[in-house]
Amino acid sequence: MADKKKTDGEQLAEKLLSDHKHGGLTVSDKEIKAGNKFCEGYKKYLDAAKTEREAVIEAVKRAKEAGFEEFERGKKYKAGDKFYFVNRGKAIILGVMGSLSLDKGVRLAAAHIDSPRLDLKQNPLYEELEFALFKTHYYGGIKKYQWATIPLALHGVIVKGNGECENVNIGEDEKDPVFCVTDLLPHLAQQQMKRTPAELIKGEELNILIGSMPFKDDKVSKKVKLNIMKILNEKYGIVEDDFMSAELEAVPQFKAKDVGFDRSMIGAYGQDDSSCAYTALEAILDVKKPAHTCLTILTDKEETGSDGNTGLNSSYLKYFIDDLARAYGLCGHNVISASECLSADVNSGVDPTFSDVTENMNASKLNYGVVATKFTGARGKSGTSDASAEFVGRIRKLFDDNDVLWQTGELGKVDLGGGGTVAQFIANLDMDVIDVGVPVLCMHAPFEITAKLDIYMAYKAFSVFFAD
Repeated sequence: MADKKKTDGEQLAEKLLSDHKHGGLTVSDKEIKAGNKFCEGYKKYLDAAKTEREAVIEAVKRAKEAGFEEFERGKKYKAGDKFYFVNRGKAIILGVMGSLSLDKGVRLAAAHIDSPRLDLKQNPLYEELEFALFKTHYYGGIKKYQWATIPLALHGVIVKGNGECENVNIGEDEKDPVFCVTDLLPHLAQQQMKRTPAELIKGEELNILIGSMPFKDDKVSKKVKLNIMKILNEKYGIVEDDFMSAELEAVPQFKAKDVGFDRSMIGAYGQDDSSCAYTALEAILDVKKPAHTCLTILTDKEETGSDGNTGLNSSYLKYFIDDLARAYGLCGHNVISASECLSADVNSGVDPTFSDVTENMNASKLNYGVVATKFTGARGKSGTSDASAEFVGRIRKLFDDNDVLWQTGELGKVDLGGGGTVAQFIANLDMDVIDVGVPVLCMHAPFEITAKLDIYMAYKAFSVFFAD
């Protein structure tokens, strides 16, 4: 039977109206398979790089394997040369020199490698009712109740009184102990349940249980605390005062896992923003001899406003580009003004259980590709960079011409909430920038969910941007 001829209206609608479909219906089986394979490496990265320090260590390791060398100030690099610069062990810039002069600008992908967590206070260790615990101060925007009764691992560094640095990673190995924030049983939680959700677990109740056995000595008052310090002293050679010069972070002990019967999604801690950090890292590692000089920056402190000398509200990126340009007799600010950036950060995916918080015509969806977010901010677009129509159009054409599955989205309904990214700080340098990242479910929870297809499309997006 012959196909029914389309009506004039159907033909006109096909020509004029948007018709975005689930990537599983439009992307080839071959590419979906390639995306699934790509995400096996991503899952390993998630387990290896749960903190900003570990992400830098992983990036340096991968960079050296790919032929990158440590950046030398004043050196003239030639096309194809690869270099990296580490900022205080918590941020990294990786670059591949282009064939065009730097005054034509650089292509920059900027992701962050810090995630919400529980930081130990500077005097954390105490004993209460014959239990030893750590006091914490949460980092970033969290729902505090989500961090109780889950297994936690302890990552970070301790600088001892003599200046020696001890790396700490307890809880990730199968033989390691884990730690936990306790909560009340429902039978005795009547008063607790009258609290607002924001105070169901209060900040000062995010205390981590770390031990219960005493040191056997009747002359000692805090026997359990002493026993814990004895264990730590034997393992790391530290005393209690060494906590004052330590950075110790409690993070979920969960390993990255496939989610769903179809294994189409990934669940893990820290996918905001590891999903973009990994894809931007892989994209720069794969660059060979680009026209424009390409940079990937993996930065710290985004979750607390990007302040501090390892965050992008500081000057280290500007200084780095200035150092790079000066070797060629160029002004760094001219290079920056001619440059373009993809701010590699996630957006909130539509959740079928909580879809009332999104305006679904302008919300990102899992499996619809990488999301280009024109602006973030809150209320009347405060605290954001609003990408120009011209730059959005350029990125749109770039993605369309290179078969990158992509979508647009805002962060929730107007006036309902909001958020921010590093895009505003990049834009403040006088650079064109737009947020491009992965839609995420359960953002800022200890276990976040992404779609493998979107992860792969993020990698494609950064790759074609560097190749352009």
